[in-house]
Amino acid sequence: MKHRFRKHILVPVLIVSIFLTGTAFKSDFFEIAKQIEIFTTLFKELNMNYVDETNPGELMDTAIKSMLEDLDPYTNFMNEQDVEASRINNTGDYTGIGASILTLKDKLVVIEPYKDYPADKAGLKAGDEIIKVENVVVADFKDDAGNLLQGAAGTNVNVTYLRQGKTHSATIKREAVEIHAVPHYSMVNNQTGYVVLRKFNEKASSETINAIRSLKKEGAKKLILDLRGNPGGLLSEAVNVVNIFVPQNQLVVTTKSKVKKYNKTYYTSKEPLDTEIPLVVLIDGRSASASEIVSGALQDLDRAVVVGARSFGKGLVQRPKPLVYGTHMKITISRYYTPSGRCIQALDYWNRDEDGKATRVKQENYNAFKTKKGRTVYDGGGIQPDVEMVESVYSPITTAILNDNLIFDYATKYYYTHQVADLNAFKFSDTDFKDFKSFLKTNNFNFETKTEKAFDEAITVAKEEQLKPVINPEYDALVKALNSYKDQAVDSNKTQLKSLLSDEIVKRYFYREGLYTYYIATNTEIQKATEILGNLSTYQGYLK
Repeated sequence: MKHRFRKHILVPVLIVSIFLTGTAFKSDFFEIAKQIEIFTTLFKELNMNYVDETNPGELMDTAIKSMLEDLDPYTNFMNEQDVEASRINNTGDYTGIGASILTLKDKLVVIEPYKDYPADKAGLKAGDEIIKVENVVVADFKDDAGNLLQGAAGTNVNVTYLRQGKTHSATIKREAVEIHAVPHYSMVNNQTGYVVLRKFNEKASSETINAIRSLKKEGAKKLILDLRGNPGGLLSEAVNVVNIFVPQNQLVVTTKSKVKKYNKTYYTSKEPLDTEIPLVVLIDGRSASASEIVSGALQDLDRAVVVGARSFGKGLVQRPKPLVYGTHMKITISRYYTPSGRCIQALDYWNRDEDGKATRVKQENYNAFKTKKGRTVYDGGGIQPDVEMVESVYSPITTAILNDNLIFDYATKYYYTHQVADLNAFKFSDTDFKDFKSFLKTNNFNFETKTEKAFDEAITVAKEEQLKPVINPEYDALVKALNSYKDQAVDSNKTQLKSLLSDEIVKRYFYREGLYTYYIATNTEIQKATEILGNLSTYQGYLK
């Protein structure tokens, strides 16, 4: 623990050395030095004189995180394990068990075992809850228990897990695992290719190019690029992906900062693969950062029709800064702007509301910009698709169900109570949906609407002002109406929920590979993209 303390206590000192090179620091040198001296004195006195034993490492960890939380969610401190996780995300390879894992306080939940990788070979399934790794009980492990699963290629790791209430064990032989930026590409029809770009790591553009070349050999004359759920990654790779479709020396993105050296412009630098092929880009509310650079640039340059739902709205750029003992700090250094000049940042972390929450840029405050051909586009709220799909926007109740992991949990239940051997024959029926609604009730699903929360606050104030007897009948009627709405809300979102349930269930039986095959046959966004590409005049009409 002493080592951990030393590792963290040096962070403020190192921040000074980092800032010494910046003009902002030079002007505020005395104030920064003063505050660091106050903090150092306070920290020493606290640990020496507090009535009970203190843990310096944990105190420092809390201090650092609390300080950074007051800025934005992307500026954060990374310990050695976090640095390694970031390296994995950027390079696409690491040694491990080959599965997506959710780390909770008392267990590691297998979200998705990748086909033919170690976890899959060992028999682990989505929904399995790992409670012990070797002799370490996950609930007793204070750091990130997911790190226990990593190790040298060829070594074994023994896990104990729960499945449907029963305890099982397995031995997993670790392998070098490669995470593909492009997990799938195929033909939708005899002329339309479909490419899924999952993340922007170092291999994103090269894998995308290889996929497109393969599809063109199969006869692809039109293309769908799927960026849905892509959280972003390397800015340089975003530029390279845009470069696939636009000429050399084209402006793709500009970064602006108070620090002059971070003010940069990024242009395409290579010969493009194809500047003419009709292109549709799919995005949704989980498409962020680099995904928005790509979709925003292609939209601004009138090079692609964007279909789906408004993107996340992350217009902030981060850069890792090395600290001491293998630790790093990731700092928001600038904002990025698309070729038309728009910043698509949706949340304002510097002008928070009275509850301390970031405020969303209001639509009336959006600024208008023009694309290369004169179309009007807006900043302030992510990338707005040229074709917005209602199905792509999650309703409040769908979001609440997803946040409670009830789609995932029901898919686990379904897997162990149904036999599905043929992907083409699978259909999530109305009877299944009725069972899902019963599942929600069994699991005590409830969600609080913003209106309901406001009413609760109002009735609290009414009690204080002794007005409750006066407004009580009207209040009870409103609560009854809200409860009636909530009862009907699941049915009102039946189509969206059935689609999400079907996707998760298909993945259980046929892995992610089967899910993409299922997408091509059933997904409304892909069908819309195919429809647009199927009519050249319609396609060109969106770009005029």
